[in-house]
Amino acid sequence: MTADDSLGGRLDDDDYPAYTMGRAAELLGTTPGFLRAIGEARLITPLRSEGGHRRYSRYQLRIAARARELVDQGIQVEAACRIVILEDQLEEAQRINAEFRRAAAGPRAGDRGEPRGEGAG
Repeated sequence: MTADDSLGGRLDDDDYPAYTMGRAAELLGTTPGFLRAIGEARLITPLRSEGGHRRYSRYQLRIAARARELVDQGIQVEAACRIVILEDQLEEAQRINAEFRRAAAGPRAGDRGEPRGEGAG
């Protein structure tokens, strides 16, 4: 693997902390203070560079953008963070529920190797 291959993998990785606080705030159209506030509310936890600076991933920026939408609608930062967390938990619960339903339904007749459309009798 070349250095370019490794870099490409990191750039495609939603969890790679590629953005500085300043760049993240600029992309979101907000301030570094907003990013600190949602960090204090434990909505996102940025990784730290070797120098101790906050670094954000694309995934974290999407979460922060959703919180920003709610704050722009007049919701307090702490409440917006809680809403985003609950939305994420609901989405995960719905995904798991759908998996359980598929598993409970079991294989269909055609999936078990049984002939279709032939009656017994």
